[in-house]
Amino acid sequence: MHVNYEYKVVPAPHRGERAKGVKGTEARFALSLGNTINAQAAEGWEYVRAETLPCEERSGLTGKTTTFMNMLVFRRAVEVAAPVEVPVETPVVVSDDAETVEEPVMNGSADTETPAETDRASA
Repeated sequence: MHVNYEYKVVPAPHRGERAKGVKGTEARFALSLGNTINAQAAEGWEYVRAETLPCEERSGLTGKTTTFMNMLVFRRAVEVAAPVEVPVETPVVVSDDAETVEEPVMNGSADTETPAETDRASA
């Protein structure tokens, strides 16, 4: 079976979560990030990486500004049926005496003999 992946991208958390015994900005942010990754893993998604990507936004009536978004990338395997194998042509068979070579017969081939030709060849 051949395995492909489907991907899911979610926004990274902006702030840390408060929890008992978790102190400091870094620890709270790590808890928030871990909870996000674990929630996706519970749905079968595997964490791949974090990306920071530009995003163009409107600013005022005619202006535009570029901000950067932090995204988390996840993937999960999707099984795909194996491709159908095409049958291979019959190989050329060489008999024991090297003078006779039998070639495979193809349907609709122009090289097929008619009964009249067979009779003439045997006479």
